[in-house]
Amino acid sequence: MSRSFSDLGNDLYTGRRSVPVVAHRRRFYAGSVVLFLVAMLGLAVQQLNLGLEFRGGSEFRVATSVAPQDYEQTARQAVGAAEDQRGVNVTLVGNDTVRVQTERLSDTDSQDVRASLAEAFDVPTQDVSATFIGPSWGASVSQQALRALVIFLIAVVVLLSIYFRNWKMAMAALFALAHDLFITVGVYALSGFEVSPATLIGFLTVLGYSLYDTVVVFDKVRENTTEAFANGRMSYAQAANLAVNQTIVRSINTTVIGLLPITAVLVVGSIFLGPGVLLDLSLVLFVGILVGAYSSIFIATPFLVTLRRNDPAVLELDKRSARYQARMAKERGARAGENAPAGAGVGTGQPAEREEGSTLTGRAVHQYASRGPRNQPTRPPKSKR
Repeated sequence: MSRSFSDLGNDLYTGRRSVPVVAHRRRFYAGSVVLFLVAMLGLAVQQLNLGLEFRGGSEFRVATSVAPQDYEQTARQAVGAAEDQRGVNVTLVGNDTVRVQTERLSDTDSQDVRASLAEAFDVPTQDVSATFIGPSWGASVSQQALRALVIFLIAVVVLLSIYFRNWKMAMAALFALAHDLFITVGVYALSGFEVSPATLIGFLTVLGYSLYDTVVVFDKVRENTTEAFANGRMSYAQAANLAVNQTIVRSINTTVIGLLPITAVLVVGSIFLGPGVLLDLSLVLFVGILVGAYSSIFIATPFLVTLRRNDPAVLELDKRSARYQARMAKERGARAGENAPAGAGVGTGQPAEREEGSTLTGRAVHQYASRGPRNQPTRPPKSKR
């Protein structure tokens, strides 16, 4: 299995086999549209469940030996005696702590709720803690996070434009970031998980991870397209598609390795720990990394090809590659004694037919590359004098 996967990765890198990502980009756009609709549904219907840190209010924690099965009903009945259950949110933290969040209460009502909860759960009053958080703190955190996001996006556009020397690459990367952020927020809203400061940290982490994966792919795109502009053997779409194929195995491996510990934390947190910082952070990272890998492979590069499809230099390259591939097809047909279709794969992102031992770039496959990445070329024995 590992050997076949290694062979697949090697064939994708050399161009022997190709996944037509660019050619089928409309299908992947359609998949993103579906994800966007799901995210919009979550934001419109479910909406974000803002935590106490953002909306403000009072929080009570009841420390019990073992929380009863009907802890939620018990807590609501106890709180209802003093607060009429307005805006009450009851969750279980671990196995022995009941967390009750309400709207802002006065000092008198807060003491009454503590006493009611202590009586309902049969614990001393000192085992019930009360905390008040003002909404100004949450507003300050939201403003700072939004400011950091704007600065981050501006820095991304400027740095990528300088690094790649092409502003359209920066715009494609920015589109992939917005794609990942919106879908992650929408899925998070559908889950009903509480938005906490840890959630914001997770969102920013997802943006960094997605950008990193996109830059790796774009670096290969720049390398391949630069070579294509120099020799005219591939169209821009073919060179970009080859870059995606050369990095797709790496992206999948990185994503799987990154998701394994996050999945473990998410499962353990959901079953044993209950709501908390770990669960909030792990859900954001899980969804964000998964969506980020999808956008880096199937959205960013195809969208870049869409942006550049009418550039004069790209159109001229497509003509040059068409002439080159038609000439090569004619030569192959002459050698085989039959006519081969001219210009196969031009502008579609799929490779043209090639001779055995050759690659899409026109360079011969190295001896060790044709046998697999783990084998090294053997040096000829030194002649004895």
